Amino acid sequence: MKFISWNIDSLNAALTAPSERAILSRKVLDTIIEQKADVIAIQETKLPAKGPTKKHLEILKEKFPDYEIVWNSSVEPARKGYAGTMFLYKNDLSPAVTYPKIGAPSTMDSEGRIITLEFDNFYLTQVYTPNAGENLNRLSEREIWDIKYADYLVSLDNEKPVIATGDFNVAHKEIDLAHPNSNRNSAGFTNEERQGFTNLLAKGFTDTFRYIHGDVTGAYTWWAQRAKTSKINNSGWRIDYWLVSDRIAEKVTKSEMIDSGPRQDHGPILLEIDL
Repeated sequence: MKFISWNIDSLNAALTAPSERAILSRKVLDTIIEQKADVIAIQETKLPAKGPTKKHLEILKEKFPDYEIVWNSSVEPARKGYAGTMFLYKNDLSPAVTYPKIGAPSTMDSEGRIITLEFDNFYLTQVYTPNAGENLNRLSEREIWDIKYADYLVSLDNEKPVIATGDFNVAHKEIDLAHPNSNRNSAGFTNEERQGFTNLLAKGFTDTFRYIHGDVTGAYTWWAQRAKTSKINNSGWRIDYWLVSDRIAEKVTKSEMIDSGPRQDHGPILLEIDL
């Protein structure tokens, strides 16, 4: 099976905005469409609480005519038009869909951050992990999230193998970002966040990119928009992942980045696995 994950940073902008960046986003969507994946996971949809509008759904159905669409949006008391996730899965599939709450702190459970698809012999779940924030003002809450989320994945893994994807908002090792020394106290590369990810993997999960590619360097999934040359110079971070239960790691045949062209911010990631 083939799966793709992408933090889109506003589905509305990608589908309807006239800006240069929106045009680049649509080119990335076209690249994803060409892959004919079985399931596509999208994070940071930034949709209203009620989800995609009629216009959004019309455009999505035109672009992805053979897919069903499910979503999880941020709802009160969380911020409106914030975070959010979406799955598109081929309409010959019939997973059970859940929108888990994991006992996360603050409003995190209301921010539409997780959707899980249950298939006959595995779970496929996506996450948009909360950012530790400017000045790390959400780091303590993020640490609790990491514990709760790891426990949630373990609860799934106790039933059947798990495939987990999304924007985990952490570069795990020094080789996962271009400039580790100047980012040691930056959100996404604090000791606390890195340890949280280490703890997650230790509970029985495999980082499929490292499983396939070893300690290769220069492979990133995110480039800062504020730095105009970050993509040109490949000054990136690898913060988007495909994880699998250890016991199915050997079934992974491909785990890689999809070229997002000149568009900065996140690029899509692909997993192929023989299930």
